[in-house]
Amino acid sequence: MGILFDIKRFAVHDGPGIRATVFLKGCPLSCRWCHNPESMSAAVCTVPKTVRIGDKVFTENEAVGYESSVEALMAELRKEQIFMEESGGGVTFSGGEPLLQHQFLAEALKACQAEGMHTAVDTSGYAAWQVVEAVARHTDLFLYDLKLMDDGLHKQYTGVSNKVIVENLEKLLEMGKKVQVRMPMIPGVTFTEANINRTLEYLSGLPFPVEGVDLLPYHNTASHKYERFGLENDFIAVKSLSKKDLEQTKLQVEKAGFEVKIGG
Repeated sequence: MGILFDIKRFAVHDGPGIRATVFLKGCPLSCRWCHNPESMSAAVCTVPKTVRIGDKVFTENEAVGYESSVEALMAELRKEQIFMEESGGGVTFSGGEPLLQHQFLAEALKACQAEGMHTAVDTSGYAAWQVVEAVARHTDLFLYDLKLMDDGLHKQYTGVSNKVIVENLEKLLEMGKKVQVRMPMIPGVTFTEANINRTLEYLSGLPFPVEGVDLLPYHNTASHKYERFGLENDFIAVKSLSKKDLEQTKLQVEKAGFEVKIGG
């Protein structure tokens, strides 16, 4: 059994074509800008939800997360299969950190591939290599976050070291896996000249090429989630970035020799 918290249908920013994106609960990182704070805990939880009907306000508890078998998940994904096939899409597993539920993830990926569905895993790469390797056997594409190249800053803003993340990226490329690097652009944190330069220097020096680079602009639309879940929001005053804000960075990444797009 796996613990999910959402299935996004008709997704177009989580890999090629039209996709169904499956969000798994739980994450070993604690990124201070996380836009899915409800995904951090691996457990099913309940939170108060306020509903207004006319002049009356009602508060009720709402479950966040639910258990699902692979069979039940596949029944939902089959409903989207015609859109996947017509558009060259597939299924993307995201989170949270999907590798945290690696046994369920591997079974679900295998089931998807058995039915001809293209598979992608959106991951931080923070897991034991044995876990990543087992999942990679049934993954057509990795959407791989590179947040901060400086290990000290990575620990400061995500709570973990980036050493395992970098090592796993290199091993996946050595396996011949397709990897699309994703760079979350967080003002004052990852969206800095120093971090961008260091990331491009690192990617340029890899012995095996990545598929391309996605620049993911920060957005503050998750502010209401922090309030709802009673979590401290360190980035409440930070404004969202637009595509225009990242045009110069896009040109810089292209100049370094990578295919790049803004957004997933």
